[in-house]
Amino acid sequence: MSFKKQDIYNALDTITAPGEGKSLVENENIKNVVTFGDEVIVDVVIGNPSLQAKKKVEVEIMKAIHQHVDQKISVKVNVKAEVKPKEEVNQIRGKEIPNIKNIIAIASGKGGVGKSTVTANVAVSLAKMGFNVGILDADVYGPSQHIMFDVERERPLSVKVDGRSKMKPVENYGVKLLSLGFFTNPNQAVIWRGPMASKALNQLIFDADWGELDFLLIDLPPGTGDVHLSIVQALPITGAVVVSTPQNIALADAKKGVAMFQQEAINVPVLGIIENMAYFTPAELPENKYYIFGESGAKNLAEDIETAFLGEVPIVQSIREAGDVGHPVALQSGTKLEESFNEITREIVSQLLKRNANLPPTEVVRITTMSGCSTK
Repeated sequence: MSFKKQDIYNALDTITAPGEGKSLVENENIKNVVTFGDEVIVDVVIGNPSLQAKKKVEVEIMKAIHQHVDQKISVKVNVKAEVKPKEEVNQIRGKEIPNIKNIIAIASGKGGVGKSTVTANVAVSLAKMGFNVGILDADVYGPSQHIMFDVERERPLSVKVDGRSKMKPVENYGVKLLSLGFFTNPNQAVIWRGPMASKALNQLIFDADWGELDFLLIDLPPGTGDVHLSIVQALPITGAVVVSTPQNIALADAKKGVAMFQQEAINVPVLGIIENMAYFTPAELPENKYYIFGESGAKNLAEDIETAFLGEVPIVQSIREAGDVGHPVALQSGTKLEESFNEITREIVSQLLKRNANLPPTEVVRITTMSGCSTK
């Protein structure tokens, strides 16, 4: 039996560090390798102190060495856990995702305003325009994009990229999709604290093979909290879009959502505001408009805070029906709803082009604590 220490490192380089998108060697988890005859001792440090995590790493190392070097090697793995300080627990290390040109966060200060519906239809509209599009469903506690794209029963496949395992997003209607809905029980609530939610998002972001994308839309959860900070720390967000209804209660929260992105510590350009449920139009009276939640509230807010008004979407029963059956209304041809979402999408692209022409590429946000990140 003949092998070199480098052979062992090459084998370890095929193992992806959990949630890092890099190998154990690249991520500097491997602290030492000792070879003596047909024996190998590997010292490895991980961030998860659980016995299950330690055993998993030990098994993966033994399997990789036996598979890539020699089955007869006697392998001993010393696993040590080093937990990060508490102030860093919410952080996701920021870096670019290769081959993704524009990352747009779609947010709402308040739940129930149709943010996910808008995200799905804007994505479909972009895809129909010929762009390569992906959606990251970051609504940890209420993922819904897998339902809206009729892929509820699908599961992301594992693919090898440069010798490492990655998740291949599920694709439908020309849109690539990753959602925590693929991995959670639909009959059980997701009860996670902020750090656990951030870790799950970390894996969706960096352990995925998105391929070439013109746009990655991020469907954020409502409000302003841990997940939002994790996303802006993880990715260089090109710009943000805020969705609201016209009523004052929703507008008050939408204003906070805009303020979050505009804070000096975050400073993500806001591309504009979309007004959803702008008015009700019954199918039998398509020319009638009933302003159930108020009139032009989001449009007036956009003017007040000096950001673009990206367009409005009416309350139409078919929008809800289409979302429920996993067939977004933007897939229709020659309808007012298709044109409404096309106009909004064109306006988003227009604002994005202006932003990219006038501002440098956005960098990831460097936040080390929660201090200074509350929205007043």
